[in-house]
Amino acid sequence: MAMQERTQVGIIGAGPAGLLLARLLKLHGVESVILEARTRDYVEARVRAGVLEQGTVELLEEAGVADRLHRDGLVHDGVEIAAGGRRLRIDFRDLVGKTVTVYGQTEVTRDLIAARLAGDGPIVWEAADVTIHDIDGDRPRLRYRAGDAERELACDFVAGCDGFHGASRPSLPASLVRTFERTYPFGWLGILADVPPCSDELIYASHPRGFALASMRSPTRSRYYIQCSLDEKIEEWPDARIWDELALRLGSEPAPDITTGPSIEKSIAPLRSFVATPMQHGRLFLAGDAAHIVPPTGAKGLNLAASDVHYLCRAFVAHYTRGNDDLLHAYSETALARVWKAERFSWWMTMLLHRLHPEASFEAQMQRAELDYLASSRAAQTVLAENYVGLPF
Repeated sequence: MAMQERTQVGIIGAGPAGLLLARLLKLHGVESVILEARTRDYVEARVRAGVLEQGTVELLEEAGVADRLHRDGLVHDGVEIAAGGRRLRIDFRDLVGKTVTVYGQTEVTRDLIAARLAGDGPIVWEAADVTIHDIDGDRPRLRYRAGDAERELACDFVAGCDGFHGASRPSLPASLVRTFERTYPFGWLGILADVPPCSDELIYASHPRGFALASMRSPTRSRYYIQCSLDEKIEEWPDARIWDELALRLGSEPAPDITTGPSIEKSIAPLRSFVATPMQHGRLFLAGDAAHIVPPTGAKGLNLAASDVHYLCRAFVAHYTRGNDDLLHAYSETALARVWKAERFSWWMTMLLHRLHPEASFEAQMQRAELDYLASSRAAQTVLAENYVGLPF
């Protein structure tokens, strides 16, 4: 017979969404148990993006886990767009009075794990074969295996924060779920290296050879990406070839001073946009990548997970402290309103900056006209800045 446990909110997934939700709930006196399929070492080592909207930073401050972020994070007042041999700076602080902070998702995860293990509640690592039961009733259950033991967690609610391939989304009734997807016909080849960044701010480059991005994780660690075809093999891209290609695509006026060095991580990732609706049914609620994926061009993935958590936490707290379920009933509609705006911005940035059409095509001329308009219009730059720093929760 399965060992039985009880909590208020059962959380599946110890990524940023699940960990942040658990932390905020604990601060409001709501108990939770986190089930994570992987080991702690694996979760803490995952390389992910690292541009945090101002709202996400404020949410981490609210959670009491922002000390290291403020010490080590890099506050950016803008980004640069390189196209047609010139660089255009989008000044966030001047245009909308906000900033973003570069602080790796890996570091956010480590901070949240440390806070959780300092007394907030349990994380069950290597929780295998998680299944979700009775979400239509008032006592949903999570069944899983830990080691050789079969276990069951009874809870009031289930928060599915277990990513695109997790158990949560497939547990929603198939007849109710609609999915919307765009798969892009290219990928990003990324390289991580312990070299100083070539610029104090991110550079997004649109070039006839394809898109490139110059980013960073710290003053001594750089992250670069180049657009590539989906059939490329990482073995075909030795470090020297990547650095040469970056120099070509990032070439602009003024040209960035790229410091080269051996890679510590290389990968090729496909790009997709994906939304599943609704994000809730019964007592199961989805958050983060379990419900939506964005291409990384707009730096929205982690930030969308944070906004989901913002809405979901406040809904749970209203239930437990005031007996009011209005926010729970409205969660999916509220979260999706912001999700779709972020999807739009990520799609727009992706379509604007990547090589998608032959140079002589009408579509390529439209891309060029859009970039020219962006360079000449403060209103257009304000729209980009407003979306990049993050729309209000």
